[in-house]
Amino acid sequence: MMLASELRLHNVDVLVLEKDAEPSPAVRSLGLHPRSIEIMDQRGLLERFLEQGQQYPGAAGRFAGIEPPRPIALDSAHDYLLGIPQPLTDRLLAERAEELGAQIRRGTEVAALHQDEYGVSVHLADGELLRSRWLVACDGGRSLVRRLLKIGFPGEAAKTEWLLGEVEVTTPAEELTAVAEEVRKTHKGFGIGPAGDGLFRAVVPAVAVTEDRTVSPTLEEFRTQLRAYAGTDFGVHSPRSLTRFSDATRLAERYRVDRVFLAGDAAHVHPPLGGQGLNLGIQDAFNLGWKLAAEIKGWAPKGLLESYFMERHPVAESVLTLTRAQSELISSEPGPQAVRQLLTDLMAVEGVSRFLAEKITGIGIRYDFGEGPELLGMRHSDISLSQGRLYELGRDGRGLLLDTTGELSVTGWTDRIHHIRLARGELEVPAILLRPDGHVAWIGEDQTDLIHHVPTWFGAPSSAAPASPQANH
Repeated sequence: MMLASELRLHNVDVLVLEKDAEPSPAVRSLGLHPRSIEIMDQRGLLERFLEQGQQYPGAAGRFAGIEPPRPIALDSAHDYLLGIPQPLTDRLLAERAEELGAQIRRGTEVAALHQDEYGVSVHLADGELLRSRWLVACDGGRSLVRRLLKIGFPGEAAKTEWLLGEVEVTTPAEELTAVAEEVRKTHKGFGIGPAGDGLFRAVVPAVAVTEDRTVSPTLEEFRTQLRAYAGTDFGVHSPRSLTRFSDATRLAERYRVDRVFLAGDAAHVHPPLGGQGLNLGIQDAFNLGWKLAAEIKGWAPKGLLESYFMERHPVAESVLTLTRAQSELISSEPGPQAVRQLLTDLMAVEGVSRFLAEKITGIGIRYDFGEGPELLGMRHSDISLSQGRLYELGRDGRGLLLDTTGELSVTGWTDRIHHIRLARGELEVPAILLRPDGHVAWIGEDQTDLIHHVPTWFGAPSSAAPASPQANH
């Protein structure tokens, strides 16, 4: 849905095929990290999410559940975790996609596909044949499209499985909290707490890894495991959802085969610790959307589509490393507990806790744009400017040239770049060029140097671009 919205910003026709006839009520993600919150702000969606979610200042970036000795102030106007269940996130993004004109067909299952140099033919389970120029598979960790393309998915099979349920309970809240706190002293993979609407959300290790995790656990299975770990099942009843998840960890060898891409869990799966899965998928879509639109609209420079894999694959590798480490650190075995204690002590060093927090939240992602200032390749945080807030200025999906020199020009690219003229002193540098996803593509003040870098991300000019502003006169 995020990708559909990004493509529609650029007036690309989009059809979303969803196998399920109705949106799933299952809660497999509990919130948005600061970078994903920033993305919602960049596209004018944040108010909708804030109305439905709950802000948790200081909660973003916690590693393996270790409480840092002091809060870490991240370089973001949204330095908090936004608690919002995945079904709400799904609904809000679907509403946005439809508002922008995306078509969404539910209860529609893809059965096969084949592609040629002109496009992709998609065969549906009901026999219908569809044709498109491009296809992006956002079909999850068991991605049919990834298997049809024979893309390798190396990694580790599941060793541990958890059961997750949203249920009603009969145990009084104070007693429930006391029991949960006691259990978590020795079992970090256990938890139970309020989920809103009178429900409680509980997670507990399963007895073993199930062969087919698409089969939901039964309520009795859930009760049995709660009793095994907590000594009580809290009187759970009337479940809204019961699901299972595991610590399987895999990363696709490629994110693209000709006209077909992978995004989100279709490209990577990992343990849920740190809550990075949904956030990673949203950020994949944010990276790919404008690039694919540029290709469709005919102005994408050579290599732009390839940069999707080059930029996002290393990010996924980093997330897999973080989640693997956290999986080890919640073990009750003496070795992992010793490492956990050592890391707890190291978290007193601000540089350590900040490094981990920036990794988990996505704030610290820096794409490799070559040599240059530290900010090059980073996403720019939101700032107030005389022309408005930075994140408000690029909501139509175009790039931004923030210019305090009064001497720069992007004539020839004005259909792709907003030129925002600012007063001297509004930026710490003379000028910055931002890609549509908010990452810094160029820093400087020289017109010739700017014109040298613009085509890297925005293609050839629609008309001859001048070497300097004087050429406009």
